[in-house]
Amino acid sequence: MILQTKNQLTLQEFLHLSSGEGDTTYELVDGQAISKMSPQKFHSKLTRVLLNLIEQLCGANGEICPELAVSLTRRGRDWVPVPDILYISNERLPSDWEEEGVCSVPPDLVIEIISPGQTFGQMIAKAKDYLDAKVLRVWVVDSKARSITVFFPDAAPQTYMGDEILQDALFPGLSC
Repeated sequence: MILQTKNQLTLQEFLHLSSGEGDTTYELVDGQAISKMSPQKFHSKLTRVLLNLIEQLCGANGEICPELAVSLTRRGRDWVPVPDILYISNERLPSDWEEEGVCSVPPDLVIEIISPGQTFGQMIAKAKDYLDAKVLRVWVVDSKARSITVFFPDAAPQTYMGDEILQDALFPGLSC
């Protein structure tokens, strides 16, 4: 669902929108406020598991946040996606980051879990947009295919399925 506006929204206008009805989360895409699907039970449980994994691995070295908006640039325009999980290292974490504000710098890691109604192809495009916006890693989790595809800025994506061990040089010690 798109929040109807007469004109295309600027970043500042988007950030000052009222939250609307209920508990709806919006992303800014091409000047429009687009609602994000509310996670269902399995999606939420999977988010919790991944959040705990990243917390154990990197918790002391940065911030791990579920469903936190991040202000980026996509195709030369302001873009505010709300990834399922983001991790931003202390090295990238801005000292003036407001606790209640959106993340103002590209995170080290974004994790997106494919929701009903989304396709893997859509997630590939979104992963490319994240990488173009200087996010260092994007994980796309496909629960139906039981896979995690890791997208890199300088290499081809790699898909892990079944018993394959996911390892990533960005996260020394990761082995899951």
